[in-house]
Formats: sequence, C-alpha cells, structure tokens
Amino acid sequence: MQLYERDFYAWTQEQAALLRAGQLQQLDTVHLAEEIEALGRQERRELVNRLGILLGHLLKWQFQPQLRGKSWRATISEQRRQIQRLLKESPSLKPELLVALPEAYQDGILLVVKETPLSEEELPAECPYTLEQVLDLGFYPGSG
Repeated sequence: MQLYERDFYAWTQEQAALLRAGQLQQLDTVHLAEEIEALGRQERRELVNRLGILLGHLLKWQFQPQLRGKSWRATISEQRRQIQRLLKESPSLKPELLVALPEAYQDGILLVVKETPLSEEELPAECPYTLEQVLDLGFYPGSG
C-alpha cells in the first residue's frame, strides 16, 4: 500500500518537499495530477454552492416580502462578496458562471422549499434573474 493510500497528509508533505527540492523524478505524478484536478473541481463546487445560496435567498426575498429582514439581506450580501472574492482569486472561473447558474438555481429552489412554506410549483422553473442582477450588490428583486 502506497503512502498516498495509508496517510494522505504525510503524502502531501512528502510531495511538497520533493517539489521544493527539485526532485521531480520522485514525485507521485499520477496522484498529484488527480489532486490538482480535484482542487479545481472544489473551486467550481464552491462557486455553484454560493450561487445556490444566493439564488435561494433572492427567491425568498422576492416571494416572501413580508418576511424580509436584515438576516436575508446580510446573506445575500455575503454570498455576493464571497463570489466576487472567489472570482478575483480564480478569474478563470468567470466563464463557468453562465453554465453554473442553472445548476445553482435548482439548488436555490431546494433551499427555498426546505426553509419556507413555498412549493417548487410556486417558483419560476428557470432563473428569473440575469447573471448581472444576481451579482449586482444593489439588486433585490421586488424592491423599490
């Protein structure tokens, strides 16, 4: 059994030391490549997750105006700022936004159904907001 399978943390430390020492021939390139790809997928999952939470709260804001409060506003603001931070740190994720939006919208619907009396049938089947609106710090659907 390889170190990668026995002790992942020890394997990461060993690989980092080998890289720093320039001992490239000794690297576990197969597992190293897999882990690097997994890091990229994790960044994309974070983007979809944050978009889903944001979209869910935008839907709650729009469809339950009587319950609007500073907690929902804070969550909307926080998710937008975290998405902007993620895109600043990984600008190559920007093209993923349009692809991720419908996927994240489905997650947002599930959040609304779970947290409110609203049913899936009461919500739009497709995202009613443009990507620009979703990311706009001042956009709150149904306000003003």
